[in-house]
Amino acid sequence: MTVVIAGTVRVPPESLARFKPHMQAMLAASRAEDGCLVYSYAEDVAEPGLMRVFEAWRDEAALQAHFQTAHMAAWRAAWPQFGVGDRRLTLYEVTAERPL
Repeated sequence: MTVVIAGTVRVPPESLARFKPHMQAMLAASRAEDGCLVYSYAEDVAEPGLMRVFEAWRDEAALQAHFQTAHMAAWRAAWPQFGVGDRRLTLYEVTAERPL
């Protein structure tokens, strides 16, 4: 069963430029993982510093393996120096999909 993670995190707008290389490294490493179908971040157009997160994983096992990677540990360790906070993510279990 595919799992989707969707939600937001906040990055102070004044920290975004310095944090962007960390975001790009996390995207590249995560997208290269076995089982990663989609991994993306986007800044909300109406609310500077509100980052939209969207991930899709082949299954729960792939997601759990992602949580154990070195790049995930480095990613979380970088958050305090850039003021990253207010993490609000939700896991969805997808049993079917179709184009709209």
